[in-house]
Formats: sequence, C-alpha cells, structure tokens
Amino acid sequence: LPFLTEAHLEKMGISLMLVPDISKGDVFVLQVFNDPIHGHIELHPLLVRFIDTPQFQRLRHIKQLGGTYLVFPGASHNRFEHSIGVGYLAGCLVQALNERQPELLITKQDVLCVQIAGLCHDLGHGPFSHMFDGMFIPKVRPGEKWKHEMASVQMFDHLVRVNGLEEVMERHGLTLPDDLIFIKEQIAGPLDNSVLNSSWPYKGRPMEKSFLYEIVANKRNGIDVDKWDYFARDCYHLGIQNNFDYQRFLKFARVCEVRGKKHICTRDKEVGNLYDMFHTRNCLHRRAYQHKVGNIIETMITEAFIKADPHIQIQGSSGRIFTISSAIDDMEAYTKLTDHIFELILYSSAPELSEARAILHNIVCRRLYKCVGQTTAETHKLLAWAKDVASSKPSGTDANLTAEDFVVSVIHMDYGMKEKNPINNVHFYCKNDPTKAIKIRKKQVSKLLPERFAEQLIRVYCKKTDDKSLEAAKKYFVQWCMDRNFTKPQARLCNFVTIQTYLVPTAENTLRTVSSDIAVKIRG
Repeated sequence: LPFLTEAHLEKMGISLMLVPDISKGDVFVLQVFNDPIHGHIELHPLLVRFIDTPQFQRLRHIKQLGGTYLVFPGASHNRFEHSIGVGYLAGCLVQALNERQPELLITKQDVLCVQIAGLCHDLGHGPFSHMFDGMFIPKVRPGEKWKHEMASVQMFDHLVRVNGLEEVMERHGLTLPDDLIFIKEQIAGPLDNSVLNSSWPYKGRPMEKSFLYEIVANKRNGIDVDKWDYFARDCYHLGIQNNFDYQRFLKFARVCEVRGKKHICTRDKEVGNLYDMFHTRNCLHRRAYQHKVGNIIETMITEAFIKADPHIQIQGSSGRIFTISSAIDDMEAYTKLTDHIFELILYSSAPELSEARAILHNIVCRRLYKCVGQTTAETHKLLAWAKDVASSKPSGTDANLTAEDFVVSVIHMDYGMKEKNPINNVHFYCKNDPTKAIKIRKKQVSKLLPERFAEQLIRVYCKKTDDKSLEAAKKYFVQWCMDRNFTKPQARLCNFVTIQTYLVPTAENTLRTVSSDIAVKIRG
C-alpha cells in the first residue's frame, strides 16, 4: 500500500478516503525473540519500544527467584525474560479469544494494551524480587503499605514519560489517556479506591469487556498468563516437572456471561487440569520458593541491606540523594536499584558497611543460620505465640541463647485465596452448550483432592551454629511444641530438627515484622 499512488487506487476502485484506515493496518515488521520456554516469539514493534528503555532493561539484573538462585544453581533467570514471556502469552490468550469469538469485538487496541500490560506488570520489582517488597521494605518502613504492583504502575508512568512514548503509542492507534489507564488497571487493579465497591470500578474498559482484566493478573481466581509463564520458566530452571500445559487451556478458553459480566471460562473436562495447575504451584512452593535454606539466605541478605541502608547513596531526580529504602519514592533513583547492591556492599571497603559486608561474606562462604525445625499451627494462634518463641530461652542447658539468636518465620501457605478453593471461582462450559457458564464443585471431581486449602507453619532458625547451641535450641523447640500440642518435630541425625510437611502455598508476597526476629512470610 505505501507504494500505490492515488491514480493506481482510483483504477482499482478504491476511494482515497479509505487509504488511511487501510494503511494503518499491519504494515510493520515483528521482532523475533528466541525464548527457551516459548520458542521463537514475535512481538509488535510498539512492545519493542517499551523493551528498549533503561527502565525495562533494568529487569535483566533482578533475579526472578531472589535468593533461591543461591540454592538451585539453574535458577539464574531474571524478571526481564519472564516479562517478555508474559507479554507474549497475554497476546496469545486475547487473540485466541478474538479468533474463537469475533462477537466479543476485541480491537487491535485491546490486544496491544493487554500485551503491554503483560510486558510491564513487573516493572516495580526491587532487588531480589519478593525479598525486597516482602521482607526488606516492611522492616525498614513498617508503616508503608507498599506493593510492587503499585511501583510497577509508577515505573510505567515514568518509562512512558521520560522516553516520550505517548506519541509512539498514539501512532500505533492507542487512545490516551484511556488506554494508559486500562494498561495500569490490568497491572494493579482499580486505580480509584473510592469506587472499589461500585458495580464496575474500572475506567479503562466498560463492563462488556470485563474478561480483558482476567488475562494478565486475574483477581477472580488466579488463573492468568503471569502464572503460566513462571510455572513453565521456574520449573525449567529449577529442574522441577511442570504438569500444567497452558497451550491446552488456550484451546478451550472462551468467554461466557455470568450475572452481567463476561468471564473467561474453560471446558468442564478441564477441571482436573486446573487442579493440577494449583498442585504445580504447591510443588514449587514446597520444594523451591519456601526452601528453608533459600528463605534464610534471603533473611540474611535483608539483614545486610538494613545495616547498609543509611550508607548507600543513589542519585535520583533533580540530583536528590536516596537510600535503598527511600529509592521507592523516586523512579529515577529506583531505576538504578537492582541486585547489584549485593556486590556493591560485598566488595566495599567503607568502615560503615563492615557489618553488612560481614553478613554477605558469610553467605558466599556458606556460613548460614541453621534450621532448628518447623511445626504446623492454626492461623488464629500465630500472633499469640510468635513473639513467645523468639523471646523464650531454653532451660536445662548450658548454652547461652537469647531471643536475638533466633529467627522465627511464620509461614502462611494456601492456593492463592487463603482458606478458599480457587476453583470455586472458575466457570466452565459444556460441549453441548458453550454459551452457558456453570460451576463444578470439588466433590464432583475427585475424593482425593485437598480437604483444606490453607496451612500455617512456624520455622525456627538459630544464628549460632556451634553444636552446643544447636543441640540446646533443638531440645527447647521440641519441648515448646509438645507443651502447646503442636506437631512434634522429629530429630535428625545432624543435630537439628525438621518435619517433612506437604505445604499449600499462598500469594507471592512476604511480610516481616520489625519488633523482633520474627519473620512472617507469605509467598505465592
């Protein structure tokens, strides 16, 4: 079309007024990325413009699994490749729905916005991913209700502004500011808290396109392309089998109307595969994300960052100086904050960083805090006894142990919706009536499925690693569990205690208390 003159078009019977609409079509070159998980994938040039910015390239230097890489040698992948994968899968799902149901009136602008949201959903992650927003920030800024999703929205705004992408987005047919709002709503949910309780709290798209909000970050049941990518990618790098096939879900996904809103549904026969998806999530948490060594490494890194925080200077906007913890308030400074802060402290020579440097040196020399054991407990009891564990002293031993010698992690794990079964929020359709949405209860599927979908446990570490201290800590922990009718830890031959527990994971967040060495972990 760019080579056709007005005369050529008139001979073909094409009116000149139609040319702008036609020429705005797919006259562009897709860029190919060779991804180890999804193979050769093609991305729209507008997505590439987002990728080729310092704010997005920063994700190359943030480990997807944080400290887990220091336990699993293959887990060296970063937020960068995960984000590209999510952007690609977001496009796959929205285009599959469009091809299967053209009556949904999904536009090219919708597709682009969904892809951009998938691509940019993790822009706000800090050093070592969830360690930063789940452990470090809650300890240094305890009153701060800061989440990486909102940081992603702030970084997205910063990226668009400083790289002048508004004009580029408009050239590709997007409407601003509506499409900017739509992209950010997909990442972090409704942006206006005053309308959260209304029938439709979103502004980027009308209720008729409610299903578009279930692609990147599905708040309704947790089945979204973000999980699809990190299941496949994390399993690949961890060496763990992935039993969920997202390609099969793509084949059966369609939109059905439920009480005035349109939701993404799947075939009734796929209910077992969705339970397998959450089982895969369970396995990843049990074997990797909540690995006791990985958790304590992240605890030690957090301790080092806290000690180093006042002494690290990061230049932000207008030449202002920020620390590790205050960089989240300035996106220019936050752009410079990546995993490199670990090496910056480790290889420093400044006297004021000596304590932080010593902790990180212990990590690289594998002088880690030791796990004394873990036991299960009920949720309502957690706050009542967590501090009791950290502040109690073992009796009947010669070891000199104080509360400061213990790290106590209270871990909540579920299927992503606390005590609820997420499949209860999934709608299905039958082959003979694909327009009618139905629900399938657990008892209709199998009697072997979980009875409970949440579990809590307490995991205790000892900072002192000599045999005498570990033996004393072990004896006290066993007695403490017995006195409270908790599951009794079983002794190991290597002088610590542990219980092999099958765990049910929760959301990928981590909360750490400040008053003592109590660590409350929530990850998913």
